[in-house]
Amino acid sequence: MKKNLLYVALLAPGLLLSAACGADRTANGAMAETSVLSDENHAGHDEEDNEEHRGESEHVELSADEVVASGIVIAEAERGDVSVPLELPAEIRFDADRVARVSSKVEGIVSRLYVGEGDSVGAGSALALLTSRELAGLKADYLNALSAERLSRAELDREEQLWEQKITSDADVQSARAEYTAAKATRQATENRLHAVGVSHRLLDALDEAEDGSFSQAVVTSPISGKVIQRNISLGETVSMDADPLFVIVDDSVVWADIAVYKEDLSKVDSGMDVELMRDDGGVLATGEIWTVLPVINETSRTATARVIVENAEHRMKPGQFVTARLATGATRSVVRVPSDAIVIVEGNPSVFVPTDDGFEPRQVEAGASARGFSEIRSGLAEGERFVSNGAFTLKAQLEKDAFGDGHAH
Repeated sequence: MKKNLLYVALLAPGLLLSAACGADRTANGAMAETSVLSDENHAGHDEEDNEEHRGESEHVELSADEVVASGIVIAEAERGDVSVPLELPAEIRFDADRVARVSSKVEGIVSRLYVGEGDSVGAGSALALLTSRELAGLKADYLNALSAERLSRAELDREEQLWEQKITSDADVQSARAEYTAAKATRQATENRLHAVGVSHRLLDALDEAEDGSFSQAVVTSPISGKVIQRNISLGETVSMDADPLFVIVDDSVVWADIAVYKEDLSKVDSGMDVELMRDDGGVLATGEIWTVLPVINETSRTATARVIVENAEHRMKPGQFVTARLATGATRSVVRVPSDAIVIVEGNPSVFVPTDDGFEPRQVEAGASARGFSEIRSGLAEGERFVSNGAFTLKAQLEKDAFGDGHAH
């Protein structure tokens, strides 16, 4: 019995130590578990806070009185007819009637340049000055012919006076008249040659008082107002009448939009049809109507050309630019539609605002064709669902204000 008691006594310190260690492990385990639960609960609260914050940033709270005061109108999405537009590729081109390719009318050497590429010029503006022996010869011929005409005229007048006094014969008068007629014809021929190379009556009248050396000077002028887009000459260069144009000047205040019309669409396109020219991002660049449909199909592309004459006073359209032409063909189809102003861009996506229990929130939609103030909704809003038909821009502004931390509408 004592032996057994001693054995138990010897084992007891180990048991006590084991029990104590077990208690410590239990306590540490409980503390560790409590710490994990605390972290999880804290993370959960953070996530809920983030969700709540995100919800608030995409939500506008308004009371009923504030809705009325803001002019917000709620309606139900309905079905209606929208036109089915025809979208075709188009290219912006210069108006051919507003392009000037300026060539030299005489052979000469470029002695001065007044403009360069990119400069704006007016009609009649000087572009370059040429030194031309050919022009100098034409002017000299003109002055000689003019002098001969004046002398023959004076001789005719003298012979007519003598004939009236019975001093000379009729044959002498007729001879003087013939010489005057020939001299006049020669002067007119040389004058016409000068007009052909651009010399005006005003310049001809001033030839008698012209300075030395001015006979050879030829001024190249612009026939239209516009911008110089090409200059093909340099100082000292010899130019001739059969050379390439010295300057190319364009007036792009009006341009053409040439629409490529496929054969299967030709029956849908006609003169007078309204056209919207669209940018790559879907925005409207310009509007107009079809001026004409050219009666020729291109053999390579197998397309016809429908031409739109477009005002371009702000120079937003550049010749050579490709755009999409949206044509209102008159065809319609029944779709879910909303007023176009009800669709706004929220975070880069087309959206409409829909009512919630305590305000409004944006809902992304896919928009389709638009006509007469209405736009098709392809997805995101079903027929009969309520949405903000008036006041979407006000809600968008408040939403952006809230997103920047300027407060929430309540």
